[in-house]
Amino acid sequence: MALQWVILAYVVAAEAAVALLLTLPAPKILKKRIVDMVSLLLQPATGIVPFAGFQILDIYWKNEHRLMCTSDVCTAAERDRYEKAIFKAQRNVILCASACILYWSIYRVCKYHKEIQEMEEVEKRHKER
Repeated sequence: MALQWVILAYVVAAEAAVALLLTLPAPKILKKRIVDMVSLLLQPATGIVPFAGFQILDIYWKNEHRLMCTSDVCTAAERDRYEKAIFKAQRNVILCASACILYWSIYRVCKYHKEIQEMEEVEKRHKER
């Protein structure tokens, strides 16, 4: 069960690195190449969005069917285990949400950069006339 969270954590780390790389200032030619490469990787990486969505649904289902340990009948160890499970679930929801948000932001940055390139080409053509 933990392997999927490790994979998702690595994907989020990679997405954060790519987002940082895309937003750092760079010469135009280098930025264009980086955006082109990332754009090629975006389509296969789309699979992370349904994977993260499924994980959120799994967390929700487990939360709805989790045994509550809030009364005096529970021991301290059971209460600690319950609270630890809640904290892990919250962390995993944040991980899933950040995977989706980072993917969307990378997509938008690439799209905006391509639109800017197209506008610059149009402006260049108008200046040549």
